[in-house]
Amino acid sequence: MAEIDFPARVIFRFVETLSAELGHETLSAVLSKADLPKEWASATYFTGLDNIRAAQAYARLQSALRTYYGRGARGILLRIGSKLWGRLLDDATFGIKTQAAVIRGLPKSMRRKPALDLLAHILSATPGNITVHSHDLDLLLVDQTSPTTHEQSENSAICFVTLGLIRECLYWATSIEHDIEERACRASGARQCEFKITIGGQP
Repeated sequence: MAEIDFPARVIFRFVETLSAELGHETLSAVLSKADLPKEWASATYFTGLDNIRAAQAYARLQSALRTYYGRGARGILLRIGSKLWGRLLDDATFGIKTQAAVIRGLPKSMRRKPALDLLAHILSATPGNITVHSHDLDLLLVDQTSPTTHEQSENSAICFVTLGLIRECLYWATSIEHDIEERACRASGARQCEFKITIGGQP
């Protein structure tokens, strides 16, 4: 099993997005209730973290949000994931931005897998931790480390931010909404997190 790690630059943008969407006061209240450092309300705090500590913080922040919002957490975290995609693209290296431009130049029906490969590259601290596979007519994104699930144990899937990222990435690539399901999650005992993207008869 791949070692848990996560790019510090991604958690920086994640916290930046949280603060923008929830407001600084609400984010501070989430941290306080979870007994997390108040400094975590500032994205700049995370710039010096190594990849392992970034993964740990990413999991603890999402756990705190799920506890604070209860049943409403799924929708909030999906929205955060959707908003995060644009920030990650804006912050990307020249090479990733070039790759993004190439993807947008492909015929729409050919953009999905390259777009998901791009997302996998952005989210992976170690190449190969996240992979994308063709699955009959559909696609499958497999996350072997899934930092969201670090030291988490739940009865159901919890990777809502990743779901939001996948959804927005595909919409960015195709202008089409997709049905996405996390069909396996490490938090509930699976070996890896698996996200099925249903293509069906879509163009």
